[in-house]
Parts: sequence; C-alpha cells; structure tokens
Amino acid sequence: MPQAKEFYRAEDLAKKLDINIMTIYRYIKAGKLKAHKIGKEFRIDQAEFTRFLKSTRTK
Repeated sequence: MPQAKEFYRAEDLAKKLDINIMTIYRYIKAGKLKAHKIGKEFRIDQAEFTRFLKSTRTK
C-alpha cells in the first residue's frame, strides 16, 4: 500500500516558521516554494518544505 503524502497548509507553515502568511504566498509566487492550489488554499508537500528549508540554510 503506497504511503500517503503529508501536506501542509500555507497557514501551518507560517505558524511553524513564525512568519507572516503573506511571506509564504510570496515564496510560492516567486517559485521558491512549490505548492498545489486546492480550491482557494495552497498545500505544500512535506518533502518540498524540507527541500525549501535546506535551500535557505546559511553556510
């Protein structure tokens, strides 16, 4: 049985990162964070969120 993917809502990520939700929307619009639009909400795959965090890590 295939494993179900875990998705976050934009609001969840904003709370998790302690940033404004508009920042999450800007990342999505700029293509920095890939998301699926379901109805009026964005859903972000857990693996995509992990990739995004790694890409923003400072050296």
